[in-house]
Amino acid sequence: MATSTGSFLDGRIVTAALPLAVGDVLVLALLLSFGTARHNGVAYLTENPVGLALTLLPFLVGWVVAAPLVGAYSAGAAESAKAAIPLAIRSWVVADVIGIVLRVALPFDSNGPLMGRLVPLAVFFGVTLVVGVVGLSVWRWLYFKLR
Repeated sequence: MATSTGSFLDGRIVTAALPLAVGDVLVLALLLSFGTARHNGVAYLTENPVGLALTLLPFLVGWVVAAPLVGAYSAGAAESAKAAIPLAIRSWVVADVIGIVLRVALPFDSNGPLMGRLVPLAVFFGVTLVVGVVGLSVWRWLYFKLR
């Protein structure tokens, strides 16, 4: 008898979705890097690689946790944009929440105490949510259109 964890993930991750996984991570890293450069200047990306990594890491961890659980790399996701895009959107909602929580709970966020920052944090969540949804949707649509 297979373990419940093994059988659960076996149905949620297929090798045919590997190009989607690579593209998803690249798109998210690119979009988050763009946002970082927008707020800190382009030079920040090369002059402070640790800062950039600490910006990307919570959201990429969120993606690595959420995407397989939601099914972003399941057999259905590998077959059509009609299935792949909604799965990516649902995965990003969860991943974005995880990323925001990690930024606040762990030393990724150097903006001081949480109190008094709830409105900016909510705006940040909204912006990362919308940018991620649009970026992942466009990427996956293009993938299926061009393959």
